[in-house]
Amino acid sequence: MRTATHAVLLGLMVTTPACAEPASPPQEGPRLVLTGVGRFAVLADLSTISRDGDRARMRALQVAEENFAVGGQSYWGGWSWWAFDCRAHTADRLDFASVREGGEEGPATPDAATAYPAAPGGDAAELLAVACDPASAGEADADNLEDAVRVGRAALRAAN
Repeated sequence: MRTATHAVLLGLMVTTPACAEPASPPQEGPRLVLTGVGRFAVLADLSTISRDGDRARMRALQVAEENFAVGGQSYWGGWSWWAFDCRAHTADRLDFASVREGGEEGPATPDAATAYPAAPGGDAAELLAVACDPASAGEADADNLEDAVRVGRAALRAAN
């Protein structure tokens, strides 16, 4: 009887999910979700969210319209790191690094402005919502910079 019981238990252990192959590792690289469209399209990078209590940090991409140029140089937009206080609903843009057409980034320029209340409907509030509750963002719209630019520019065209 003891051997039969052990055989049944062993059979259950081998076929249960706990003994199945381990899940694939989390996706590396950006997971960008469109959060808003105004003068620019803004995408939050879900893969960069980090939390410490009520504080969240995340990188976001600002996509410019097609043919956006400054000083004769064409740009796709720019990256910024943000810090949020999820309880106080404040946002702090920490820097900005331009992204030239083709994907060349930088350099980053620090943003010395202090944290401010994230006004409902604004870019900061939309990013804060995702950083503080990533599950609310749904599936990523892009998993690389070039696709994010296409998604952002399509959203800008649709909004105009």
